[in-house]
Amino acid sequence: MARHSIPANLAALATVRQLVTQACREAGLDDAASYRLILAVDEIATNIITHGYQEQGSSGDIAIAIEAGEQYLSVVLEDTGIAYDPRAQGMPTAEDLDKPLSDREIGGLGVFLALQGVDRFDYQHHDKVNRNTLAVKLPQAKR
Repeated sequence: MARHSIPANLAALATVRQLVTQACREAGLDDAASYRLILAVDEIATNIITHGYQEQGSSGDIAIAIEAGEQYLSVVLEDTGIAYDPRAQGMPTAEDLDKPLSDREIGGLGVFLALQGVDRFDYQHHDKVNRNTLAVKLPQAKR
Protein backbone atom coordinates (compact mmCIF):
# COMPACT_ATOMS: atom_id res chain seq x y z
CA MET A 1 0.00 0.00 0.00
CA ALA A 2 1.44 3.36 -1.02
CA ARG A 3 1.19 5.99 1.73
CA HIS A 4 1.87 9.70 1.43
CA SER A 5 1.39 12.75 3.60
CA ILE A 6 0.72 16.13 2.04
CA PRO A 7 0.07 19.55 3.55
CA ALA A 8 -3.63 20.37 3.67
CA ASN A 9 -3.58 23.30 1.27
CA LEU A 10 -5.10 23.81 -2.16
CA ALA A 11 -1.67 23.91 -3.85
CA ALA A 12 -1.15 20.29 -2.78
CA LEU A 13 -4.18 19.08 -4.75
CA ALA A 14 -1.99 18.72 -7.85
CA THR A 15 0.12 16.18 -5.95
CA VAL A 16 -3.02 14.29 -4.88
CA ARG A 17 -4.21 14.12 -8.50
CA GLN A 18 -0.79 12.90 -9.67
CA LEU A 19 -0.71 10.14 -7.05
CA VAL A 20 -4.19 8.90 -7.90
CA THR A 21 -3.58 9.18 -11.67
CA GLN A 22 -0.43 7.06 -11.37
CA ALA A 23 -2.23 4.47 -9.26
CA CYS A 24 -5.07 4.29 -11.81
CA ARG A 25 -2.56 3.66 -14.62
CA GLU A 26 -0.74 1.00 -12.63
CA ALA A 27 -4.03 -0.71 -11.76
CA GLY A 28 -5.14 -0.77 -15.42
CA LEU A 29 -8.24 1.38 -14.98
CA ASP A 30 -9.76 2.78 -18.15
CA ASP A 31 -10.03 6.53 -18.71
CA ALA A 32 -13.64 6.76 -17.51
CA ALA A 33 -13.06 4.92 -14.23
CA SER A 34 -9.82 6.84 -13.66
CA TYR A 35 -11.57 10.16 -14.22
CA ARG A 36 -14.36 9.29 -11.79
CA LEU A 37 -11.94 8.27 -9.04
CA ILE A 38 -9.65 11.27 -9.56
CA LEU A 39 -12.63 13.65 -9.52
CA ALA A 40 -14.05 12.05 -6.37
CA VAL A 41 -10.75 12.12 -4.48
CA ASP A 42 -10.13 15.70 -5.59
CA GLU A 43 -13.54 16.82 -4.34
CA ILE A 44 -13.23 15.13 -0.95
CA ALA A 45 -9.65 16.40 -0.51
CA THR A 46 -10.76 19.93 -1.44
CA ASN A 47 -13.53 19.77 1.16
CA ILE A 48 -11.10 18.52 3.81
CA ILE A 49 -8.72 21.39 3.07
CA THR A 50 -11.35 24.10 2.78
CA HIS A 51 -13.93 23.12 5.39
CA GLY A 52 -11.92 20.87 7.69
CA TYR A 53 -8.89 23.09 8.07
CA GLN A 54 -8.94 26.55 6.43
CA GLU A 55 -12.41 27.66 7.54
CA GLN A 56 -11.52 26.53 11.07
CA GLY A 57 -8.33 28.61 11.07
CA SER A 58 -6.19 25.52 11.45
CA SER A 59 -3.63 23.65 9.42
CA GLY A 60 -2.54 20.07 9.14
CA ASP A 61 -1.86 17.27 6.73
CA ILE A 62 -3.82 14.76 4.72
CA ALA A 63 -2.53 11.20 4.76
CA ILE A 64 -3.20 9.35 1.52
CA ALA A 65 -3.08 5.57 1.23
CA ILE A 66 -3.64 3.92 -2.14
CA GLU A 67 -4.07 0.18 -2.61
CA ALA A 68 -5.00 -2.05 -5.51
CA GLY A 69 -6.65 -5.08 -3.99
CA GLU A 70 -8.19 -8.05 -5.77
CA GLN A 71 -11.39 -6.23 -6.67
CA TYR A 72 -10.93 -2.52 -6.00
CA LEU A 73 -8.49 0.34 -6.30
CA SER A 74 -8.97 2.15 -2.99
CA VAL A 75 -7.88 5.60 -1.90
CA VAL A 76 -8.02 6.46 1.80
CA LEU A 77 -7.80 10.08 2.91
CA GLU A 78 -7.16 10.69 6.61
CA ASP A 79 -7.13 14.06 8.34
CA THR A 80 -7.53 15.62 11.76
CA GLY A 81 -9.77 18.51 10.67
CA ILE A 82 -13.31 18.81 11.98
CA ALA A 83 -15.41 15.67 11.76
CA TYR A 84 -17.63 15.59 8.70
CA ASP A 85 -19.34 12.68 6.97
CA PRO A 86 -20.00 13.74 3.35
CA ARG A 87 -22.98 11.37 3.24
CA ALA A 88 -24.70 13.43 5.96
CA GLN A 89 -25.24 16.26 3.51
CA GLY A 90 -28.56 16.06 1.75
CA MET A 91 -28.06 14.92 -1.83
CA PRO A 92 -29.74 16.93 -4.59
CA THR A 93 -32.95 15.49 -5.97
CA ALA A 94 -33.81 15.18 -9.65
CA GLU A 95 -35.93 18.31 -9.20
CA ASP A 96 -32.93 20.18 -7.76
CA LEU A 97 -30.75 19.12 -10.67
CA ASP A 98 -33.34 20.30 -13.20
CA LYS A 99 -33.37 23.85 -11.83
CA PRO A 100 -31.44 26.57 -13.67
CA LEU A 101 -28.06 27.32 -12.06
CA SER A 102 -29.30 30.71 -10.92
CA ASP A 103 -32.08 29.03 -8.88
CA ARG A 104 -29.89 26.40 -7.18
CA GLU A 105 -28.32 26.70 -3.77
CA ILE A 106 -24.54 26.94 -3.80
CA GLY A 107 -22.65 23.79 -2.86
CA GLY A 108 -23.40 20.12 -2.62
CA LEU A 109 -22.90 19.07 -6.23
CA GLY A 110 -19.22 18.20 -5.75
CA VAL A 111 -19.96 15.73 -2.98
CA PHE A 112 -22.88 14.35 -5.00
CA LEU A 113 -20.62 13.80 -8.04
CA ALA A 114 -17.89 12.29 -5.87
CA LEU A 115 -20.20 9.78 -4.22
CA GLN A 116 -21.93 8.91 -7.50
CA GLY A 117 -18.60 8.40 -9.26
CA VAL A 118 -17.17 5.66 -7.08
CA ASP A 119 -18.26 2.09 -6.54
CA ARG A 120 -17.71 2.26 -2.79
CA PHE A 121 -17.48 5.08 -0.29
CA ASP A 122 -17.07 4.94 3.46
CA TYR A 123 -16.48 7.51 6.18
CA GLN A 124 -15.28 6.83 9.69
CA HIS A 125 -14.28 9.12 12.56
CA HIS A 126 -12.19 7.58 15.31
CA ASP A 127 -9.77 9.13 17.83
CA LYS A 128 -10.10 12.57 16.19
CA VAL A 129 -9.16 11.20 12.77
CA ASN A 130 -11.47 11.38 9.75
CA ARG A 131 -11.12 8.54 7.26
CA ASN A 132 -12.72 8.79 3.82
CA THR A 133 -12.38 5.65 1.70
CA LEU A 134 -13.17 5.81 -2.02
CA ALA A 135 -12.92 2.79 -4.30
CA VAL A 136 -13.60 1.76 -7.89
CA LYS A 137 -13.76 -1.76 -9.25
CA LEU A 138 -10.71 -3.04 -11.07
CA PRO A 139 -11.24 -4.25 -14.66
CA GLN A 140 -10.59 -7.92 -13.85
CA ALA A 141 -13.10 -7.72 -10.95
CA LYS A 142 -15.96 -6.82 -13.33
CA ARG A 143 -15.95 -10.24 -14.97
